[in-house]
Amino acid sequence: MTDLDRTRAILADLVSFPSVSSDSNLDLITYAADLLSSVGATLSIMRDDSGSKANLFATLGPAGDGGIVLSGHTDVVPVEGQEWSSDPFVLDERDGLLYGRGTCDMKGFIACALATAPAFAETELARPLHFAFTYDEEIGCFGARALITELANAGLRPAVAIIGEPTEMGVIEGHKGCYEYTTDFTGLEGHGSAPERGVNAVEYATRYITRLLDLGEQLKERAPASSRFEPPWTTVQVGRMTGGAARNIIAGQCSVEWEMRPITIDDADFVKSDLDAYVSTVLRPAMQAVSPDADIVTHVIGEVQGLRAVPESEARRIVCELTGAEDAGVVPFGTEAGLFQTAGISSVICGPGSIEQAHKPDEFVALDQLQACITMLDKLRLKMMR
Repeated sequence: MTDLDRTRAILADLVSFPSVSSDSNLDLITYAADLLSSVGATLSIMRDDSGSKANLFATLGPAGDGGIVLSGHTDVVPVEGQEWSSDPFVLDERDGLLYGRGTCDMKGFIACALATAPAFAETELARPLHFAFTYDEEIGCFGARALITELANAGLRPAVAIIGEPTEMGVIEGHKGCYEYTTDFTGLEGHGSAPERGVNAVEYATRYITRLLDLGEQLKERAPASSRFEPPWTTVQVGRMTGGAARNIIAGQCSVEWEMRPITIDDADFVKSDLDAYVSTVLRPAMQAVSPDADIVTHVIGEVQGLRAVPESEARRIVCELTGAEDAGVVPFGTEAGLFQTAGISSVICGPGSIEQAHKPDEFVALDQLQACITMLDKLRLKMMR
């Protein structure tokens, strides 16, 4: 069986695990752990507080610091409300494309890593090769954050991380951060005929959103002249707003889910400090003048730092050499790479498939993309030989 055949078979198994972020990923983690254990990898399975999700960290080669990490997240986004032409959790091959939820984002990379693990195991490696498969990347990178903490507590210091998000095998050295929030508005219900006697949580949420969108326009003026991103500024976006019971009832509750993709921490601080001041000096006093119990509370779902392009990067140098890329780019979407970089691990993003297919119905990865990833990993194996 060729590495591509093995990768296709493993990907079919991975897709069959419906590891949507809201559900457990333990079956997939057990499957990957069994494959890696069978070739002699040392394993660590780290469960979250609920016990229903876990990270897998496995190592081939010598113990110690200075290793190279192959990193991928195991969770996928939901399929509800999407029109698929085939079962999203059954791999379907058509015209050189493999369809299924997570094929490109990012079980294709995980399948390549698992398929090439036997060859790494048979090679005398000069430095450790680590496999890091995480949970809940799609909803806040919770697994990767826990993994970084565990590595620090264990005193383990890998040198390089290759995060296999879909880049069409291009080398990516930078991306914006991803900050996610839920802001809850508590008002005072009442009859719609007397709005002055209540506190309409939906109306205050609307004022908050308006302020947020105004800040979004101001952020365009703060775009660094040297920004390589598209768009070149920090963005804000409101994803969902829920609240109210009926058109003739003053809304007592409202919730706004929103995000920003900061280029710099200064931009993030600019948005947060302005919103905090607006809430504390304008919105909350007006609400509590009617109802002392009225309030606005923002919950941090996740604040994941961006990946900074740096002048010297071992990860960029290695992956450019492996792929033949002459330079590295940047992308606007977020990944776990910034977390690895913040932990002192040189990080780069390179993986099979296109981000244009991620999260969509009939998500797919091309076989030639998987083959390109396998080729990169085989070159990595030769480079790591003692």
